[in-house]
Formats: sequence, C-alpha cells, structure tokens
Amino acid sequence: MEVSREQTASYGVVKPGDITDRLVEVRGLVEKPKPSEAPSNLAVIGRYILQPKVFEDLGRMEKGAGGEIQLTDALARQLGLQPFNGYLFEGRRFDCGNKVGFLEANIAFALDRPDMRDDVTAFLRAYV
Repeated sequence: MEVSREQTASYGVVKPGDITDRLVEVRGLVEKPKPSEAPSNLAVIGRYILQPKVFEDLGRMEKGAGGEIQLTDALARQLGLQPFNGYLFEGRRFDCGNKVGFLEANIAFALDRPDMRDDVTAFLRAYV
C-alpha cells in the first residue's frame, strides 16, 4: 500500500522493481526505515503467502528493528531465491495495530450494518 514518506518509519517498506498492473516485483525490504532512507513509499501491510523457508529464518530468533524479531527481515532473506512479488492494495484499510485504528474499524463496520447503523450513529452524535 502506498503511504506518505513520514509513515514509512512505521512499516516494512519495499524496494520495488518492475510494476505490472498491480503486481510489484520486490527487490528489497527494509523494516521501519527513516523517511529519508526509505527505498519507496510502498508499505508492507500484513497479508502474506509465505514459503516454508521464511519460518526457518524466523526460528533463528534474530532481533531486528526495535529489538524485535521482524518478519520483514526473514522475508528479505528470501530475495533472489525465488520470485518475490507484492500486490498494490486497493480498498480501505484499517490499522488495527493501534487503538484508534482498531476503534475506527469497529465503528466503520458497525455503520455498514443495517441492524446497528442507527444506534451507532446516535451514540456517536452524543460524543461529537
């Protein structure tokens, strides 16, 4: 997914190769780069089809950015071993990795349900 340069420090970021339609060749991955060091503004947003080798790399328990074990690092080790592609996301995405994003997702889905829309709209108006 495309994000602003300032947001790249919150995501794994792709160094893209060829882009055909919405398919992006992945030539590199960097976890939470500084905006000035990000190879693009294409963020990895957390939907994967993983090869078994990735789990072997994760099993090494090597810490990366933020002192955490990073899936992005294990994915980056796969580059050049087999085709590696991403898909440019279309649609609305909710960042449930933070409290406000989680709340937004729940409200958006409630407002989309006919059986909840009116009650949720009413209580939101009471707070806004």
